[in-house]
Amino acid sequence: MRKTILSAAIGAVVLGLGAQGAAAATLDDVKSKGTLTCGVSTGLQGFSAPDNEGNWSGLDVEYCRAIAAAIFGDPDKVNFVALTATDRFPALQSGEVDVLSRNTTWTLSRDTSLGLDFRTVNYYDGQGFMVPKDLGVSSAKELSGAAVCVQSGTTTELNLADYFSSNGMDYNPVVYEQLEDVNNAFNQGRCDVYTTDQSGLYAIRLTLTDPDNYVILPEIISKEPLGPAWRQGDDQWGDVVSWVHYAMLNAEEFGITSENVDEIAESSDNPGIKRLLGTETDSKLGADLGLDEKWAYNVIKLVGNYGEVFDKTVGTGSPLKIDRGLNALWTDGGLQYGPPIR
Repeated sequence: MRKTILSAAIGAVVLGLGAQGAAAATLDDVKSKGTLTCGVSTGLQGFSAPDNEGNWSGLDVEYCRAIAAAIFGDPDKVNFVALTATDRFPALQSGEVDVLSRNTTWTLSRDTSLGLDFRTVNYYDGQGFMVPKDLGVSSAKELSGAAVCVQSGTTTELNLADYFSSNGMDYNPVVYEQLEDVNNAFNQGRCDVYTTDQSGLYAIRLTLTDPDNYVILPEIISKEPLGPAWRQGDDQWGDVVSWVHYAMLNAEEFGITSENVDEIAESSDNPGIKRLLGTETDSKLGADLGLDEKWAYNVIKLVGNYGEVFDKTVGTGSPLKIDRGLNALWTDGGLQYGPPIR
């Protein structure tokens, strides 16, 4: 009996190690195939959306390109896979994609029971409501009895139910799986209210027949920390994905941009900058990640710092014109904070 128990225990350990080893090969696999496979949305302006020629753009897209720049020194070595809210997690779990960068909220259940890992937040968001101006409401507290368009397979559904229940209000959910179907239903007047992350509402409003006829209500009813996800058990890959984001934040804090990075790399004596840009003598920080010592330099030079990317995709330099708000650097009163690269 003791031998049986011991054998079973050893077998379990071996299986566990085998599973961990299998999961821990993402960086090697990406390098081997020569391209990063990145899961994105089916089309959300500002975050991940293709143009008529199939060229992708948006905050999440730039994050994928930054990871590719860190690994290959080429931000174009990315294969984008469009995923619905329902199929995004199975696609990552099965290995169809290497990383999920798809306006996805970090929650406890997703971080545990789904076998996924989250660590960084590239956009701090919150759920809101959009209504036609002629509905004549100025607060979500006035929406009792409304028909509300919402996408299935998202945290939005539960947040919506919680909000109306806690405020003693009734509502009629109008649910669709595909984002495009939700957009069409709202545009055609099949519901009174559209609810999703507030950033998404700004993007969706631009696609409506007459954007000026719609208003986004002031209430934010949830915390929606959006960020990339990867498979559990792959610490090295998680480090790469996370530190790409941190490098972009540190670059912005140092005032390093895609335009001045070469000049600063040549002239700066700041130890922190030298470590970031890989110009410090005998540095092995890149090697510790499994990357070249110029990994962060390539991210900044080829993609930009966090502020540059934010501005051109969702910020003042984009059609959405969203204020930095919580997504400002910590030095400017926001929540974005990059741990030191040392």
